[in-house]
Amino acid sequence: MVTLSDFQRIGVGLVGFGLFFILFGVLLYFDSVLLAFGNILFLSGLVFIIGFRRTFTFFFQRPKLKGTSFFLGGVVIVLMRWPLLGMLLEAYGFINLFRSFFPVAFGFLSSMTNIPLLSKIFQKVGDSSSVV
Repeated sequence: MVTLSDFQRIGVGLVGFGLFFILFGVLLYFDSVLLAFGNILFLSGLVFIIGFRRTFTFFFQRPKLKGTSFFLGGVVIVLMRWPLLGMLLEAYGFINLFRSFFPVAFGFLSSMTNIPLLSKIFQKVGDSSSVV
């Protein structure tokens, strides 16, 4: 089992609340206050979990600058109370940032599920090298 420090536990809580507020903001027809609060909690939780330096180096790597600019630009647009456009920009940036992680996640999910149809779908998606 993985041991977490106190800061990492706080970070997991912040990320969880951030995702909750983002989901709740989307369910309430893109409420800009909930989305902005969720974005702030999510990003601050990420900093608590992996540290400021690692967060900075993850977001500002040369191949990930396009995804970072769209994601952080979407956060700024949501903070300026344009929630629909901001969430679209954030989603595009999130896909660009985590593009290399999706096959790993789908491979893990396919090994965890015993549902016949879902495991075949996850296995097919996890085997492909380009997912977007």
